[in-house]
Amino acid sequence: MKIISSDLQTMAVAPKGYPDDGLPELAFAGRSNVGKSSFINAMLNRTNLARTSGKPGKTRTINFYLINEIFRFVDLPGYGYAQVSKSERKKWGDIIELYLRKRDNLKAIVLLVDIRHKPSAQDVDMYHWIKTFGYDAIIVATKADKIARGQWERHMKIIREELEIEGNDFVVPFSSSKKLNVDKLWDIFEPMLIQETLEG
Repeated sequence: MKIISSDLQTMAVAPKGYPDDGLPELAFAGRSNVGKSSFINAMLNRTNLARTSGKPGKTRTINFYLINEIFRFVDLPGYGYAQVSKSERKKWGDIIELYLRKRDNLKAIVLLVDIRHKPSAQDVDMYHWIKTFGYDAIIVATKADKIARGQWERHMKIIREELEIEGNDFVVPFSSSKKLNVDKLWDIFEPMLIQETLEG
């Protein structure tokens, strides 16, 4: 995928703020600090388009990034940050659920998990939630550069077992700093986004 343009189009917390042009979207979900912003930057070959933060739980909006004027990446609020109040966590959950329920042009959801750790209860819930809404899930195991390559398969097996991955859902090791598997993921993403555009 050749990235010609990529920009933050808008930020929203409710459907009235979503872009209404019907372009296909891929959404990204994951725990706070799992590396979603770094992942988006690496995939788009940008340095600081998606803002990374040293403070987990900072993203409180749905961020819509317009790519090549023909599709969008959608960054959902991170979940699972313990130092955020229960009411605030529920608010973020409601924001995510409303988007998943209402977004007809959402094509798939990418769930990011840290390859070094067993998926959390929230990760498991999110995976099952994605499947309940009827979407394909692509699992990206971030921070793969932090462990030896020979350990990847063992860690990915744990991820598959904990999430009870079913069907054709992918698990792909990834490193933002090394740009590991950027091309492989574009090979997965592109048919979902470009074919839809051509058909439209």
